[in-house]
Amino acid sequence: MEPEPVAEVEPVVEPEPIAEVEPVVEVERVGEAEPVVEPERVGEVERVGEAEPVVEPERVGEVERVGEVERVGEVERVGEVERVVEVERVGEVERAVVSEPVATAESVAEPAGESGLQPVSEAQIRGLLAEFVDGGRQSVGVVAAVTTEEGRAVVGYGRLSADDPTPPGADTVFEIGSVTKVFTSTLLADLVVRGDLGLDTPVQTLLGAAARMPTRDGAEITVGHLATHNSGLPRLPDNLDPADDTNPYADYDTERLHAFLSSHELRRDIGEAVEYSNFGYGLLGHALALRAGTDYETLVTERILEPLQMHDTVIELTPSLRERLAPGHDGRLRPAANWDFTALAGAGALRSTVDDMLTFVDANMGLRESPLGAAMEFAHAPQVPDPTLGMDLGLGWVIAVEGDRRFVWHNGATGGYSSFVGFDPEAREGVVVLSNSANLVDSVAYRLFTRDFGG
Repeated sequence: MEPEPVAEVEPVVEPEPIAEVEPVVEVERVGEAEPVVEPERVGEVERVGEAEPVVEPERVGEVERVGEVERVGEVERVGEVERVVEVERVGEVERAVVSEPVATAESVAEPAGESGLQPVSEAQIRGLLAEFVDGGRQSVGVVAAVTTEEGRAVVGYGRLSADDPTPPGADTVFEIGSVTKVFTSTLLADLVVRGDLGLDTPVQTLLGAAARMPTRDGAEITVGHLATHNSGLPRLPDNLDPADDTNPYADYDTERLHAFLSSHELRRDIGEAVEYSNFGYGLLGHALALRAGTDYETLVTERILEPLQMHDTVIELTPSLRERLAPGHDGRLRPAANWDFTALAGAGALRSTVDDMLTFVDANMGLRESPLGAAMEFAHAPQVPDPTLGMDLGLGWVIAVEGDRRFVWHNGATGGYSSFVGFDPEAREGVVVLSNSANLVDSVAYRLFTRDFGG
């Protein structure tokens, strides 16, 4: 499963992602530590690093080598730097990981639940994580969880860092990268079901005089176009030129965002094709916050995080949350810098815990009552097909079908972390995986969903 980081990673086509999914988003990395910049193509991660420039990169499942580094995802050029911003995937994706033989955890035959699926045991989860961390050396520490109507199974494995053997747990804080996008899309869906906005609302009406949105042949970009990646806007703006490549979005402020919009000429018709855009989602978050007269973090906190009591999900870390933050690592498991976002926060700025993300998934599946139920259900509905992926896109979410099962998901990555959040709405089973390395965790999630425990 779908931001553009880089790492000396080698692609593996091992377990294929759900519904032969290719990454949707991207992983972002930066600096000496091969930048990984969402994803999730969608879903998902971008990176910036000591790389050689690449122009007009291809979008999904492309593996590019930069220096000693192999990248998975899309490559964007900023100045003389090649950056991979967010690696998210969906489909038959080449993984930037080297997988080892199947986990040794033994399956435990238990009675199937109401969904007909066999329950997943903590031992089975631990086996997959041991393979991912010890066998494939794809992470330093990772936490995976499955949630159903019967309850939750949460397992942490590995360590926080080379200097700290403490295993990560359900309350460990990670950057979630492009998974932030499904919070942004939920904000939009909530406004739509309330009747405050329509998916056909032009973005220009939200920006007012702050900036001039590009148009093409008289057509305007709407909030619906931004939420489904078919606005015609590029994945990254050409004026993204960070002072610090290890923290690529930190100084991209509203002045730069508005300047890009006012000068950009669209290269294709609006709505013509799906092209994953971190810039588009950052713009959507900015526009919704501008409409509300506040900043993105305040808006998402008031509308989503507080109603769901997700108190450990933030952009700006409090001292207590910073103490629980797992140090990030790049694709080669070297220490990586944290990422900060300003104007493009809606594309990848949130930090969270497995516990909080399970709460979010439960609410999306209807296992937890919330005032956002109608908005969440609306966000899951297919809006546009993505021929490249062979899947549909909802508002933010990627929708994959495998056999008689439907999966709604998104992934993400930053320079030092990777994430996956998804669920089967019919079986009411959700999976969350958070890792403190930029290597994608989609294979772990896929094997949990499909019960691939190697015997």
